[in-house]
Amino acid sequence: MSQQHPAKKAGTRPARLDASMSLLNNVIDHSLDDGYAEAAARRGVTGRSHLPTTLRAKLGLAFGLVLAALVVTVGAAQAQRAAPTVEKERQELIDRVEGGTADADDLQSEVDGLRETVAEMQRKALEEHGGDKGELTALLSGSTPVQGPGIKLVVDDAKGSGGDAGGPREGSGFADTGRLRDRDLQRVVNGLWESGAEAVAVNGQRLTALSAIRAAGDAILVDNKPLAPPYTLLAIGDGQRLSTTFQDSADGQYLHVIQENYGIRTSIAAQDEVKLPAAPSVNVRTARPVEEEKGSTE
Repeated sequence: MSQQHPAKKAGTRPARLDASMSLLNNVIDHSLDDGYAEAAARRGVTGRSHLPTTLRAKLGLAFGLVLAALVVTVGAAQAQRAAPTVEKERQELIDRVEGGTADADDLQSEVDGLRETVAEMQRKALEEHGGDKGELTALLSGSTPVQGPGIKLVVDDAKGSGGDAGGPREGSGFADTGRLRDRDLQRVVNGLWESGAEAVAVNGQRLTALSAIRAAGDAILVDNKPLAPPYTLLAIGDGQRLSTTFQDSADGQYLHVIQENYGIRTSIAAQDEVKLPAAPSVNVRTARPVEEEKGSTE
């Protein structure tokens, strides 16, 4: 007799085939966290607006806006009241600066006047105590202005080298070979003296036996005064002869070489008359002849 399977109870649900994977089923059925779901539902009821909905919250927001507007208004009013005071202080500073500048200009004029007085006294002393060579001594010392025939020599930096601004040169140094250096100007001046110049001036600056030509940074100084290119040299002497002698000299040839190799610009011309000012200051020094040793032969 065959064995029969027991009958299934009525009303019972059949078992799920994936009942053994309850954890995976839970993750799938509840993919959104309950807290997020609740927040999303609440937002759907109240809407997306963040504005307060209660009367108390609305009054608080209005009070905050009024307070912010009051602060801005008070700040603007204070700035407006303080503006005249700031402008007054600024004007006072400007007046002080202008007053100090005027005082400095007056003092500089006084110094220039005193220097001129001293120079005039020195010139008179040279004329009175120089004997029959007083005029020559004054000429050689540069203590008196002079005029007469001579030459005009203009030396300038190479074109495009940065020396065309009309003021003291500025740059990284003398590495730029298109710029005239202090020793170049020294050689030119010494060449003029050697060629027979009786008096020399550079850009209106009278040179004496004690004048110094040197460099300070990227500028050329003559007696501590910065000069700007082009450098105009005026020399008293027989114009045509002085010009020829200088150009044939070693220093004249040196000037020609730097003109050919580095683009230095030069021009020279004889002048019927040139005027040179007196030196701004002359250092008064004394000298005595060297005593010859006994038994020395000429």
